[in-house]
Amino acid sequence: MLTVIHIKQHTNAIAGLYANFALTQVNNHVIRASIMTQPFYWHMHPNSDEIFLVMEGAVILELEDRTIELLPGQLFTIPKNVKHRTRPKGER
Repeated sequence: MLTVIHIKQHTNAIAGLYANFALTQVNNHVIRASIMTQPFYWHMHPNSDEIFLVMEGAVILELEDRTIELLPGQLFTIPKNVKHRTRPKGER
């Protein structure tokens, strides 16, 4: 089905400390939106890469060998099997 997804409408409705929800699927991949106000633990994805696209605020991506700060409009891909954790910079 051809549907326009209004990401801001979904994210503006979230008031909790953390939310991670599916927006749509592309082939066998799920496209998710996340609202983050607290750090997320170290983890990795053995079967797929993970892409971060910042829409508002800033997020810190910690890898074992470096730290990356992403700002609105920036995108970064973490390859599968790369250990990482994320945290917001600021309140949300």
